[in-house]
Amino acid sequence: MYPKAFSRLIKNLSSLPSVGPKMAERLVLFLFKQDPEKLAEFAENILEIKNLKICSRCFNIAEGELCEFCKDPKRDQHSICVVEEPLDIISIERTRSYAGLYHVLGGVIQVGNAGEELKINELLTRVENEKIVEVILATNPTTEGDATALYLKRKLQSLHNIETNPVESAEGGLPRAEFNRVKITRLGRGLSTGADLEYADEITLSSALTNRTELL
Repeated sequence: MYPKAFSRLIKNLSSLPSVGPKMAERLVLFLFKQDPEKLAEFAENILEIKNLKICSRCFNIAEGELCEFCKDPKRDQHSICVVEEPLDIISIERTRSYAGLYHVLGGVIQVGNAGEELKINELLTRVENEKIVEVILATNPTTEGDATALYLKRKLQSLHNIETNPVESAEGGLPRAEFNRVKITRLGRGLSTGADLEYADEITLSSALTNRTELL
C-alpha cells in the first residue's frame, strides 16, 4: 500500500508509547510534507540521542558523566528529590520551587517485582556520603508510587543508626556517637491520587513541593 520507506517509518512510530497505527500514518505523512532541511534536522536530532548518557550520580539524562544539575555548584547540595523518571525532573524544574539535587529511581516497586533494578542502593549510598539533610520522596501519588515511598522511608530511616562522627561527651568521658538524622518528606496532596508528575500543572506541583510533609 505504501512505499517501503513509508511503511518502515510507520512501523517505527507505532512502537512508541501512545502512538497507534493511524496516528503513526498521520505523523509520517506530516514528515513527508516537510522541507528537506527540516527533515534533515529532525533526523539528525534523532541520531544524536544515541550520544546521550545516564548521569553516574543521579541517573538523569546527561550529555557527559554528570547531568547539568549535578554539575551545578549553585544547587543545594544537601537535599535530594527522588523521582521515578527523568521527565519528572523537567516538571519539577518548571515550578522554580526547588533548587536541590535529584535522584532517578528508574521506576517503582510493583506487585511481584521487589525493585532490584531500581537505583535504591545508590540513593542510600548518596545519603550516607553526601551529607544530605532532606530527602523529598516525589514518586507519583499512585498505589505503586506510595508503596515505593514507604519502602524508601524505611530504608532511609535505617541509616539513622549509622555512626558518622564520634563526638566528645560533655562530661569528658567516652566519645558519644553523632547520628545521621535525615529529614524524609513527601509531596503535599495538592496532587490528585493516581496522577503523574509529568502531567501536573506548574501551580499544583509547586504547591505540592511547598506543602510537603515529613514522613514520620
